[in-house]
Amino acid sequence: MPTHDSSSRHYDLAIAGGGLAGGLIALALAKLRPDLDIVVIEAEETFGGNHIWSFFESDVQPAHRWIVDPLISREWDSYEVHFPQYSRQLGNGYFSIESHNLDRELRRQLPPEALRTGQAAAKIGKGLVQLADGTEISAYAVLDARGGGDLSALEIGWQKFCGQMLKLKKPHGLSRPVIMDATVEQIDGYRFVYCLPFSDTELFVEDTYYADTAEMDSAESQRRISEYAAAKGWQIEAVLSQENGQLPVIYGGDFKAFWTANESVDARAGARAALIQPITSYSLPMAVQTANMIAHMPDINQDSLDEMLRNLAHRHWKSGKFYRLLCAFLFLGAKPTKRYKTLEHTYAKDEQL
Repeated sequence: MPTHDSSSRHYDLAIAGGGLAGGLIALALAKLRPDLDIVVIEAEETFGGNHIWSFFESDVQPAHRWIVDPLISREWDSYEVHFPQYSRQLGNGYFSIESHNLDRELRRQLPPEALRTGQAAAKIGKGLVQLADGTEISAYAVLDARGGGDLSALEIGWQKFCGQMLKLKKPHGLSRPVIMDATVEQIDGYRFVYCLPFSDTELFVEDTYYADTAEMDSAESQRRISEYAAAKGWQIEAVLSQENGQLPVIYGGDFKAFWTANESVDARAGARAALIQPITSYSLPMAVQTANMIAHMPDINQDSLDEMLRNLAHRHWKSGKFYRLLCAFLFLGAKPTKRYKTLEHTYAKDEQL
C-alpha cells in the first residue's frame, strides 16, 4: 500500500535520477533558482555512480561552462588519435570529470533534505514519484532522468568498456589524451584504447569496443589493459579504481515509438530522452544544454516542462541524422574487424570539418 512522504512535503520539482543529467539540472537550479524547493531521487547511495565523463571544448558553449566548471578534474588543450594508417594531433580542448565531483557538489550546494539516495523511483506520473518501497513523493512538476529505458524501437550497437586508473612506477610520458588508439588488435567490433593522463604517473586506461552486443568479459579487458601498458613500457604499481559500462550507440529506429514505449512524463532528460551524441554516446553536452534551459525557465510547471523537453528531444533526434548514418556505416557497412576504417577515414578530414 503506497504511503505518502513522511515529511508531507510538496516540492516544486522532483527529479527522478541523480546521474549526470539529473545532477546538472539540480546544480543549475540551485545556482539560478534557489527559491525552488527541489528533491533529487537516486537509487544508489551516491550521485553519479562510478564514471569519468569527458567532453570536447567545442561541445559546451562558453556561456554554459558555469554549470560544469566546478566539476572538472583535468583539462588539456589538445588530444591525439592513432590508426593503422596514421596518427594525428587535434587542437580541440578536452575535459574530464570524475563522478565523485558531482556527488560532492550536490551535497555542498543543496540542503540534505533535497537529496534522497538509496531510493529507486519505480513509477513516475504528473505530480507524483512512487519509490520502490511504495512511498509517494508529490511535486508540482516531475522530471524523469533515470537513464536507460526501453530501447527496443531503436536500432543500436553498443559501446562497451572497462577502464582502470593506473598508478605507474615511472612517468608515462603522455602530455595529452589519446582518444582512440586503434592500432591494437581488432576484436569484437571496432576496438581501441583510450588514455587520460591525470598526472605524470596516474593514467586512466580504457579498453573500448563498438560491438553488436553489450556482453563483456571484464577480466579479459583487464588483461588487455595490462598487455597494452606492458607494450608501452609502463610498469603498473597499483590499480586505483575501475569502471565498466555499456552505452547504446544509436544508428536508426522509430523515435516516436521509442518515446511512447517509455511510459513516463514527457519531461525527460539524458538517455531516457535519447539526448546523447549518436557516435560517441557522450551525454554531457546535451545534459548541460538541458540544465541551462530549465534553469532559465520563467515558470517551472509540469505542462511547460513537458513541452520544452519533448520538443528538445525531437529536435535533437532530427539533428542527429548525419551522425546516425555514420554509425550505420560503422556497424552495418563493414565486417566487425574492419569497422575502424570508418573512423580512420573520418579523422583524416580537415580538422574544422
